[in-house]
Amino acid sequence: MRLAFVLPSFAIGLLAACGPQERAAERDSDAQPGPESAPPGMAWIPAGEFDMGGVGPLARADEFPVHRVRLSGFWIDRTEVTNAQYAAFVAATGYTTVAERPIDWEVLRRQLPEGAPKPDESQLQPGSLVFVPPEARPDLADYAGWWRWTPGASWKHPSGAGSTIVGKDDEPVVHIAFADAQAYCAWAGKSLPTEAQWERAARGGLDGRRNAWGDEPIDARRANTWQGEFPVSNTRADGHVMAAPVASYPPNGHGLHDMAGNVWEWCLDLYAEDAYAQAVAAAHRETLVDPRGPAQARDPRNPRSQDARVQRGGSFLCNDSYCASYRPSARMSCAPDTGSSHVGFRCVLEVP
Repeated sequence: MRLAFVLPSFAIGLLAACGPQERAAERDSDAQPGPESAPPGMAWIPAGEFDMGGVGPLARADEFPVHRVRLSGFWIDRTEVTNAQYAAFVAATGYTTVAERPIDWEVLRRQLPEGAPKPDESQLQPGSLVFVPPEARPDLADYAGWWRWTPGASWKHPSGAGSTIVGKDDEPVVHIAFADAQAYCAWAGKSLPTEAQWERAARGGLDGRRNAWGDEPIDARRANTWQGEFPVSNTRADGHVMAAPVASYPPNGHGLHDMAGNVWEWCLDLYAEDAYAQAVAAAHRETLVDPRGPAQARDPRNPRSQDARVQRGGSFLCNDSYCASYRPSARMSCAPDTGSSHVGFRCVLEVP
């Protein structure tokens, strides 16, 4: 729901979280297509198997059980979709994002607890969630401490009315709802990645390791995350407080940038807390082949959301004291019509 942090009592759990050799199984992967067949800006992930799921002490319950997955080869964007790329899509199609559309109270009401009062009309204007650092350290369980519903905020106005993306062509587009990402993918002849595709790509060829660079802790050289005391002060050790231009940090083993940190990325799958347990039970403990996620969404933190989708990769707000979601296996549940200043996406191209 789009007013999640204006009405924190209505929104509990909505955004609860908002080297080594490859395994031998890689040897049976399909041959990489030649450079002449490479779509612009995309990298090839060969067919193969990997262990999908949590690794290390920071892993959470919804990242288990670890299970074996085999995927067909696919292409994936080397970077998150940028403001310039999204602007080209909007110019070609005239598309209006969810954050730019009027809010229908009758639609919103059905997503809220029974008897929830209608917000003031000022809160029903088009807008999105903007990160605003608090002056004092808040209760980390209260997401409203650093998120503000901001009328006028959208991909073109990331901090609200009057802000602009001029000079930010290479930054990832943000304030993107699931439908906005889907619309861009359809225009580009691509799709959003499945969770399994995203995680395999994010691991960069390193199976069974905590991070895309191995087991070492994250640091400012590798990704755009939060350094300092979250969410009060950021030391900018990585050079950025908010989103960084894409490819500001070294790529992983597959040549992909910003699969850890920067902005959250939408995946195709519905979110279910026990999605992996369901899949393993249905497969009778065999290797899963090209999994597409659960048939129904289920998020105990937001039980009224029947269509929650998965986000992956963490963002510039990730900090081990609060959200270590820069890890390849970390999962986030989010209502599909919710955008914010740290949510974007990248695309995949599947080969028939």
